[in-house]
Amino acid sequence: MTESRNELVDIVVVDDDRGVLAFLRNVLQQAGYSVLACSDPHTAIRLVAERTPALVVLDQVMPEMNGLEVLDRIRGVAPQTEVVLLSGNYTIEDAVAAIRRGAADYLTKPIDLPRFRQRVAQLITESRNRWRPASPEPGLEQVAEFEGMVGRSPAMRELFFRISRLAPHFQTALITGPTGSGKELVARALHRRSPAAEKRFVAFNSGAVVESLLESELFGHVRGAFTGAARDKVGLFEFADGGTVFLDEIGDMPLPAQARLLRVIQEREVQPVGTPAVRKVNVRVIAATHRDLRAMVAAGGFREDLYYRISMVEIAVPPLSQRPEDLPVLVAHFSRKYAATLGKPVMELTPEAQALLARHSWPGNVRELESVIGHAYTFAAGPSIGASDLPLRIREDSAPGRTQAFPSLEELERDYIERVLEATRGNKEQAARILGISRATLYRIFERWRRASNADEKGGGRAAGA
Repeated sequence: MTESRNELVDIVVVDDDRGVLAFLRNVLQQAGYSVLACSDPHTAIRLVAERTPALVVLDQVMPEMNGLEVLDRIRGVAPQTEVVLLSGNYTIEDAVAAIRRGAADYLTKPIDLPRFRQRVAQLITESRNRWRPASPEPGLEQVAEFEGMVGRSPAMRELFFRISRLAPHFQTALITGPTGSGKELVARALHRRSPAAEKRFVAFNSGAVVESLLESELFGHVRGAFTGAARDKVGLFEFADGGTVFLDEIGDMPLPAQARLLRVIQEREVQPVGTPAVRKVNVRVIAATHRDLRAMVAAGGFREDLYYRISMVEIAVPPLSQRPEDLPVLVAHFSRKYAATLGKPVMELTPEAQALLARHSWPGNVRELESVIGHAYTFAAGPSIGASDLPLRIREDSAPGRTQAFPSLEELERDYIERVLEATRGNKEQAARILGISRATLYRIFERWRRASNADEKGGGRAAGA
């Protein structure tokens, strides 16, 4: 190893097979990366701790320490370093286990070089420039948009991270979260980021169909299977063959249908109602629920074996009340949407309207917020959205006893930015990177604050929302 201690290293490659090691080093160096290669996992851990590379490419099977053990050690000494595991014996279970422990990806040997180069490039780019906005001149409301979801809070960034890591490998997944929080958006993101992205995504609400027809809808039926079955019917699983089935509100599914669903997941086959014949299917299954399935299992309302099958990958969607810093982002997002839909200009919210939204508890989550903004754009007649343009249930939060000081959306934004600046000890470049905006955008926000402060001093008081 000839590199000096201060020289930057992009990638560390670890493999006890020196032939594979030399091959990977040459492939990565030809792609323009600075690479260190070693066959000893203990040396690799020391190198990672000293040099903090963007990426480690790591063999899963080594004599002294397996890849998962090395992964755990790397996560301890350099949590910001991405790790890709390589294995000659790929299984979905091993891949998901590795990603749960912090791996960025889990690839197979022999190596698919085009895919390997593409994945390495993607991970290096993400590591160097995580959360850069898509537009070079965005406003703060454009900070983080991921597969149709919007958010800049730590909770949402963690959600986006988990989706991007798990999507290439899952076969079954469980999405939990309160009603209106965006569980179907998460399911669609998992599908679009999976190898089945070009195939069908079929959504089905498990509680919206009467029990007598549920199995026919899911698994199909043959002609004459029951009164009214005049022809064969293809079930959703066959229809989605090769793609993804999304079962919303799986906690509402009756126990008999749960038993048949378990067979589909375990055996990858369906048996249409009215025939003993089975048909093979290859589908990914994503279930979602707002219920506590563990409690339902304990009470006998949900099959324990099915719960463990679908929850091998579990993703929790946070309620809006737990991520208030996302409120200004979502308001801006829905404002653009409804301005375009209704042919109106994008309107600002008055300080009173901002305060009402900030104090609301949002029991209906993002779906409720979208409804509120849509309502406001429908009824607003002036150049801005005022308190009177909001639904009555939102305005009622201003009743006596609830009028203590609440922050506006702009105050929430300012508080969030100031906390990030405090955490980075005033490092504006690092703060902008965490916020997901350009440094120029951050300076424009500072300038807006300065102008508001000057106007406030001239007017004799603090400007609303500053």
